[in-house]
Amino acid sequence: MRRILHIDMDAFYASVEQRDNPELRGRPVAVGGPPDKRGVVAAASYEARAFGVRSAIPMSRAVRLCPSLVIVRPDFQKYRQVSQQVFALYREVTPLVEPLSLDEAYLDVTDNAWGEALGVAVARRLKASIREATGLTASAGVAPNKFLAKIASGWQKPDGLTVIAPERVERFLQGLPVDALWGVGPVTAKKLHEHGITRLVDLRAADLEQLRGIVGSLADWLKDSRVVEPDRPSKSAGSECTYEHDLTQLEEIRREITGMAGDGAAWLEKHQLFARTVVIKVRYGDFDTVTRSHSAEATRDLAAITARALALLDKTEAGARPVRLLGVSMHNLVDTTDKPERPTRAGRGPRLPFDD
Repeated sequence: MRRILHIDMDAFYASVEQRDNPELRGRPVAVGGPPDKRGVVAAASYEARAFGVRSAIPMSRAVRLCPSLVIVRPDFQKYRQVSQQVFALYREVTPLVEPLSLDEAYLDVTDNAWGEALGVAVARRLKASIREATGLTASAGVAPNKFLAKIASGWQKPDGLTVIAPERVERFLQGLPVDALWGVGPVTAKKLHEHGITRLVDLRAADLEQLRGIVGSLADWLKDSRVVEPDRPSKSAGSECTYEHDLTQLEEIRREITGMAGDGAAWLEKHQLFARTVVIKVRYGDFDTVTRSHSAEATRDLAAITARALALLDKTEAGARPVRLLGVSMHNLVDTTDKPERPTRAGRGPRLPFDD
C-alpha cells in the first residue's frame, strides 16, 4: 500500500507577504492588481477569506466584500524563491515529488530517506522543516492515493494534518459528496448525479467505461489509478491578460492575440515540445467569456500557431463587442513530431498564477 502526501502551503503568496511585513500580520490581505485597473485577486490571507475574498475574483469585488482589505502587488520572483526552498526539503526526503504549482505537491513517501514507516510521521517532520526554514505553515493530507490525499490536506486548514488510513477509506468516503473532489464542479456533479453517482464511494465503485460515457476523459483522473509522477511534463501552457480599458478595435485585439501566440511558440521552443491544440479565451466587457479551440498536426511553428489563434479569434465577436480579457494557450503537448519546424520568437508576458 502506497503512502501519499499532498502538501499545500497555507495562503502562500499572502502568507509570504505577511511574514516579510509585520504590519500586515493579522490583517486582511489580498495579493493582486489594483481594483481601479481591473486587478484580480491572486491570493487572499485567511483574515480576508473570512469576508468572502477568494483568489481569481475581481479586486473591485474583494474591496466591496472587505473595505479594510490591504492590497499588495505580487512579487513572483520572491514566491518562486520560497517555493524552491520548500521543494528542496521535499526532495531531501523522496525523489517522487510531483509539483502541482508553486505551493503544492504530491509526494510518494512509501520509501523515504528518513526511514519512517508511517506517512503521518513524514508529514509532521516536513511541516516542521518548512516552518523552520521559511517561517510559513503548510497543510498536509496523508492517504493511500492522490485524490484522497488532496481532499485530506484541505480538511483542517490552515496548518492542518489529516490522515486517511487504508482501513478508514470506506468510512471516510461514505460521508463525502462527489463534488467534494477537486475538479468536480457543478456541471460535472450534475452529470454524475443523473447516473446515481452522488458520493465518492459511488464514484470509486463505478465502472471506468461507464464513467467515460458520463464525463469523458475526466473519468481516468477521477478513478486516480496513477502513481506520483516526478517531473511530470506540462499538459498546457499559455498567457492571458486583463486590460485596464476594454479593447474595441479589432486590429488591436489581433495584435494582442499575435503576441500571445508568440508566447506560446517561444515556450514550446524553449521546452522542445509541440502542441496539437491551440485555445483562445475571450472575455467581453460584460464578463461573458468564450473559448475556441483548434486541433491539428502537432507544431511549435510561430506562423502556424499564430494563424490558428487568429482564425479562432474570427469565430468570436471580438471587435463587435468590447473585450476586457484575452488569452492564448497550447494543449495536447508532445515531445516529438515528424514535421520540421522553423525558429520562433518571443511574445508577450507570462500568465498570472493563482494561489488557492
